[in-house]
Amino acid sequence: MNIAAYFIEKKVTSWMVTLILLIGGTIAFTNLGQLEDPEFTIKDALIITTYPGASPEQVEEEVTYPIEQELQTLPYVDKITSTSKAGYSKVQLTIKDQYRAKELKQIWDEVRKKIRDLSGSFPKGVSSPMVLDDFGDVYGVMLAVHGSGYNYKDLKNYVDYIKRELVLVDGVAKVTIAGDQKEQVTIEISRAKMANMGIAPSQLENLLTNQNIVSNAGRVKVGSEYIRISPTGEFKDISELENLIVGKPIDGKLIRLSDIATIKREYVTPKKQIVDFNGAPSLLLGISFAANVNVVDVGERLEKRLDELKYQQPVGIHLDPIYFQSKEVKHSVSNFLLNLVEAVAIVILVLLIFMGVRSGILIGLILLLTILGTFIVMDYFKINLQRISLGGLIIALGMLVDNAIVVTEGVLIGLKRGMTKLEAASAVVKQTKWPLLGATVIAITAFAPIGLSPDAVGEFVGSLFYVLLISLLLSWITAITLTPFFCDLFFTESRTAGTDAAAEDPYKGIIFDAYKWLLDKAMHFRWVAVITLVLFLLVAGWAFQFVKQSFFPPSTTPMFFMDIQMPEGTHIDNTYAKVREIEASLRKDKRIDYVATTTGQGALRFMLTYTAKQENSSYAQFIIRTKTREDIPALLAELHKKMHDEYPELEVKLQRLQLAPSKEAKIEARISGPDPKVLRQISEKIKNIYRKDGGLESIKDDWRQPVKVLRPIFDNAQARRLGISKNDLDKVLLTNFSGSRIGLYREGTDLLPIMQKAPKNERRSIDQIRDLQIYSPSSGAYVTLSTVVSGFETVWEDPIIERRNRKRTITVMADPNILGGETAMSIFSRIRGPVEALKLPTGYSLDWGGEYESSRDAQKNIFKALPMGYLFMFIITVLLFNSVRVPLTIWFCVPLALIGVSTGLLVMNAPFSFMALLGFLSLSGMVVKNGIVLADQINYEINQGTELYESIFISAVSRVRPVCMAAVTTILGMVPLLFDDFFKSMAVVISFGLGFATVLTLIAVPIFYSLMFKVTYRKRSEFEGSKE
Repeated sequence: MNIAAYFIEKKVTSWMVTLILLIGGTIAFTNLGQLEDPEFTIKDALIITTYPGASPEQVEEEVTYPIEQELQTLPYVDKITSTSKAGYSKVQLTIKDQYRAKELKQIWDEVRKKIRDLSGSFPKGVSSPMVLDDFGDVYGVMLAVHGSGYNYKDLKNYVDYIKRELVLVDGVAKVTIAGDQKEQVTIEISRAKMANMGIAPSQLENLLTNQNIVSNAGRVKVGSEYIRISPTGEFKDISELENLIVGKPIDGKLIRLSDIATIKREYVTPKKQIVDFNGAPSLLLGISFAANVNVVDVGERLEKRLDELKYQQPVGIHLDPIYFQSKEVKHSVSNFLLNLVEAVAIVILVLLIFMGVRSGILIGLILLLTILGTFIVMDYFKINLQRISLGGLIIALGMLVDNAIVVTEGVLIGLKRGMTKLEAASAVVKQTKWPLLGATVIAITAFAPIGLSPDAVGEFVGSLFYVLLISLLLSWITAITLTPFFCDLFFTESRTAGTDAAAEDPYKGIIFDAYKWLLDKAMHFRWVAVITLVLFLLVAGWAFQFVKQSFFPPSTTPMFFMDIQMPEGTHIDNTYAKVREIEASLRKDKRIDYVATTTGQGALRFMLTYTAKQENSSYAQFIIRTKTREDIPALLAELHKKMHDEYPELEVKLQRLQLAPSKEAKIEARISGPDPKVLRQISEKIKNIYRKDGGLESIKDDWRQPVKVLRPIFDNAQARRLGISKNDLDKVLLTNFSGSRIGLYREGTDLLPIMQKAPKNERRSIDQIRDLQIYSPSSGAYVTLSTVVSGFETVWEDPIIERRNRKRTITVMADPNILGGETAMSIFSRIRGPVEALKLPTGYSLDWGGEYESSRDAQKNIFKALPMGYLFMFIITVLLFNSVRVPLTIWFCVPLALIGVSTGLLVMNAPFSFMALLGFLSLSGMVVKNGIVLADQINYEINQGTELYESIFISAVSRVRPVCMAAVTTILGMVPLLFDDFFKSMAVVISFGLGFATVLTLIAVPIFYSLMFKVTYRKRSEFEGSKE
């Protein structure tokens, strides 16, 4: 079938397809979901278990290890990491990359079943483990709710109301609250008073439990009715609790609880998390979006609903956004769409200048139709508009016009040679359709390792491949269908069309003459040219060692974090006091828009790449938003100096938002082995290496500093005589210093614990511990604690025991100095040798994490698919030419592209990042694609009976315009991406690499072809003259 002729002759069909693409693409564009960054699946679950009173080692041995052992039997497990702290176990399970999101639900169900079966074998006192598979949920809207004169309970009541309303908004999946302070009813009673009145500890607990219990009192038949009996007695308010009768009457008077105790309602202490917004105590309100929604539309609906609810908002309460994803998305997508429009405009302008007005408008129209067609397919497959997919479109722009340029150029050449429009279009499409398809498939295949990579990074950048796949295939389809149709509309035939009149030479002019001279010299001295290219390649390979290495750049959002860590074991109130002090000074800076702080743990996950720090009383995080992102570098520099000078006792880490999945630190050395003391010794040696390098900061390990533990020495013999158990001793100490739960107070749907504590003056100092009263069941009286405790000792213990894949593992972390110009990978290359040179004892091993591991794993997954991808590309070239020698002439040019890549990265001072690697893969496809078009032209000339050397020469000349045009449009289309931090390195690789690859195609391919086929050099005059 003559496709070109069909679309030229069937004009109604051609116009219909054009309108479908125009109208359908426009509608699809408005329907596309919008995100700032692509979604990726967090394939982790947490198993949280509490074991009150247990030491970290007891938690590790009795809780963490059994859970790890049970989980290890699952075939889906990639790795298991765990944290054991006093009374607390956290096991994190990571699933293998090969399992996708739709399979995770079944996997988590199996995990729950395993944990449920295991929980019955835990020691007494261990809670039922919680399996959290939703901790990866992203709360794209995070609001701070605060108000002067309002306490936490007031804020919580209002937030609960807002939560109920917002969850009904279309597109909202979940609404959650963080930072709220739980309430409790506290009974402060002196044990001395209890001793004087002869009240046993269990007596008060039993009294509260029996009085405030919900129990079944049965039903009674009254006439024909059967009525439920509901006795009174439950506490309706605090006053009823105060009037509770305790003990025996004294002098005939009843003793109420309020007579011997202070009863009050207060917030649970110590607090778990404290949130401030610009210095005001706040609650966090997090809103997550449903899957496959337009975030911008949902955000607008949320804003509208919040405005509607303002009439119910108490005066003085404020809802301030810390992060509003829809606004960020709108800004980000708008910028990228602007980049896309700029790139399209640049491409069309280049076409207009170099190909003429008609050709430029024609190819620009084909480009527009191809992009709109891409939107239709993206909408069908639910590919959102976001940084990666839009970046893919911009990268594809230059390649999208390649096929149309070849067809248009062929039609123009045919017309100059006296052919009719129909003949010219039919001939060029017939000649080039399969080579162009092969070249297009090869260009797509070059990106395939991205789409086939199963890890989180591959999932993150996967839409790049799918957008390129769709758009490039559409570009081939439009090139052989609509391009001939528009050529027929736009171009006019010469007066001699269809006659035997002499054809005009289409390759005359100063550019063609210069190229012919250069090609002639290169072909004459071909071995000199080859040696020169090889020398350039060797120099480029040597120079590549000076290129900075990186993984992903930071985000452009004008926001950064400052994490502070006080010595392990610091009370949260002391940490919060330090936070307030630092926060007050930050708020004075006019460059800062707002400061949000969260003490005790991290914030809600408001971005996929943000991982909140787990509960730790010595930790706090500042979320700082600046008025412009240009303010961030100077602010970071000033903060870095300020914190170092004024707060040397703090561990401070300054960090910008990340664009891609990241580790806790950029550089991580993991040491695994059995003995904690040996692990700490090795850790200190590694820290010293880090410090000596001079380019690292935030040097620490994840086991933190050892902490003090007070251990009473229990006199078993004396305690047995008095009927006192170790559990009794523990309960006395718990009640006196922290408070023990002795009942529940019901208030509507809320259940508040009733806690018994000693009065504040009795729990101020550790010195009072010996005088505490403990009840002796044997004597029925109280005795002092010193009766059963012979003394106290202070010991040191590891507050945290980290494990990785069931081995104790200490991770030594560091980050590059944020003010330095070095990347983590460049520093890693320096410190790797000295660290690996450390002699480790038998049974201990070293493993690297951080950015090195992320980059290694991402590259490993890509390179896993790379051999098959390149083999497939080579097979296509063999099938196209039914030859091995012709493909080899093309593929010899691929490694030579490194010359342009190395030069570009060094000149532009850009790092070789993960995106640069993807750029190099795509560049190889572009080089092969251009080579195929040239080699096919050579074969065409040979088949027309032209002599071999002459075929090579005139084919190279005939490909000058299409190859150069394709290169120039691609390179200039990259210009907007050069100003985007995320895509800069990729744009540099493609721009400089393709610029040099154009020379390779037009010079190196003819040289390699002539060498491969042992073609003898001929002077230009020998065959050019014969044409005249």
